[in-house]
Amino acid sequence: MAGVRQFDERVTLDRALDVFQARGFRATSMLDLAAGTGVQRGSLYHAYGGKEEIFLRAFGEYAARFLAGAAEALDRPDKRAALLSFFDYCVEAFAAGSPSRGCLSTRTAIEAATESPRAEAAVRAMLDELETVVHDKLSAIDDGVTPAVDLRAAARLVVTTTRGIAVMERVGHGPAELREIADALVTSLTAPR
Repeated sequence: MAGVRQFDERVTLDRALDVFQARGFRATSMLDLAAGTGVQRGSLYHAYGGKEEIFLRAFGEYAARFLAGAAEALDRPDKRAALLSFFDYCVEAFAAGSPSRGCLSTRTAIEAATESPRAEAAVRAMLDELETVVHDKLSAIDDGVTPAVDLRAAARLVVTTTRGIAVMERVGHGPAELREIADALVTSLTAPR
């Protein structure tokens, strides 16, 4: 029947996300997406309008899942435990897969600035929301620990550090080394003043 999608949109977007994670925004073509999703190129164009639209839809799903996982990881009784749990979540996400997939948002931020202002804006929105999640979760913890900087600045520093950790993972640092980086930051933020 004309106009009815002959594929499962959720499955297709998940598979498209896998392609973008493996190849990056810039290197992914519509042929790659067709091969990776099992949906013909014409059907993908008809359903989504092109590579950028597919990316934005898939990235939206990715961002929502990542932010939900981050919020859950931060749900701990004290700031130190919350931050360590959050960084564990990030390290696990970046190092997942074989070979590891890295961090799609960091990779896209680097690649998309000249290719797709809309993809760049989507990454910026995700990182801004991540900062808000970190800030709000830390603000809700009343454990008597006052970071050396205000909580908004601490949240921004935490998010910035996740991007550095993502880059360090890409150049071969293992999960243990990445957790050491995170621990150093968490210690500096939560040490008694």
